[in-house]
This record gives sequence, C-alpha cells and structure tokens, in this order.
Amino acid sequence: MNRKVDRQKRVEELHQELAQVSTVILSTFQGIKVDEDTRLRRAVEAAGGSYQVVKNTLAERAAQGTPAEPLLKSLSGTNSIACTSTDPVALAKVLTKFAKDVPAYRFRAGIVEGRVVSVGEIQQLASLPSKEELISKIMFLVQSPAQRLAGVAAAVARNLAVVLNEAVKEKKFAE
Repeated sequence: MNRKVDRQKRVEELHQELAQVSTVILSTFQGIKVDEDTRLRRAVEAAGGSYQVVKNTLAERAAQGTPAEPLLKSLSGTNSIACTSTDPVALAKVLTKFAKDVPAYRFRAGIVEGRVVSVGEIQQLASLPSKEELISKIMFLVQSPAQRLAGVAAAVARNLAVVLNEAVKEKKFAE
C-alpha cells in the first residue's frame, strides 16, 4: 500500500513539474557510471534545469495533460529526462557537451516551447548563442547609434575648439 502511495505521489510531482517547464529532453543513459551521472546532474542544475531517471509507465501517466505528453508516450528501455523552464539553449548545451564526453548518453527526442524536436534539432539548439549573449548583442546594437551620435556632436565642438585655439596662437583676433 505504501509503495502505491509513493508512486502516486511521485506521478503527481512529476506531472506538476512537466506542466510548468518549457523544455523537456528525453535521453537514454544505459552504461553511465555513477560519477558521470552526478556530474551531469550538477551541470544541468547549474544551467537552471533538473535531471531525473524516470520509470516509463510513471512518466507516461505523469505526462498526461501536459505539453510533454507526446514525448513520453510508449517509452521503452532506460530513460531519463532533463527539463527547464528558463533557457532551453543552456540546457541543450550542457547535455550536448556531456553526450560528446560520455558516448553512453544519447538523446532520443525533446520538446521545446511545446514543439517536439528531433536529436538533430537539439544539437542545433545547442549551437545557438545563449540568451545572455543575444541580449548583450541586442544592447550593443541599440547603444551603437547613440554612441556614434554623441561622438559626432563632440567632434563638432572639439574641432571648433581646435580652430579657435590655433587662431589665438597665430594672433588672428584683434585685441
């Protein structure tokens, strides 16, 4: 009885998490060592996500009524999910880097902003600049014209001052 209650509680917790996240990446992990798994969990948490091994039937039940439902239907084998509600690019970068280092870790599919994505699309997502990089580029582009305008305005005053200074040195002004 206690085991059934624990499973139901776990399904409810996972359902709530899947309902709140924007990105879920499904992977298989058979053959990963414990220290590698720990390293992966810490890296995913540092990127603002969560990583967990899931039982197939419990994951399928938990996904019902969430955007992750098509992803977690009819699972087989050993599966894990990594999810985030913040930056999908950061999560994809962490997982892709780990997959390169540990060949036993392989992507199966994912959901990003409600859209099912393939393994190739996850890898393309990982090659994008991060959210912070994009914001800094936009801020530079927005700020750049203002800096140029200020430079031009300052140049007019600076040039006038240089001309006046030269005229005073050559005594071009009558006293």
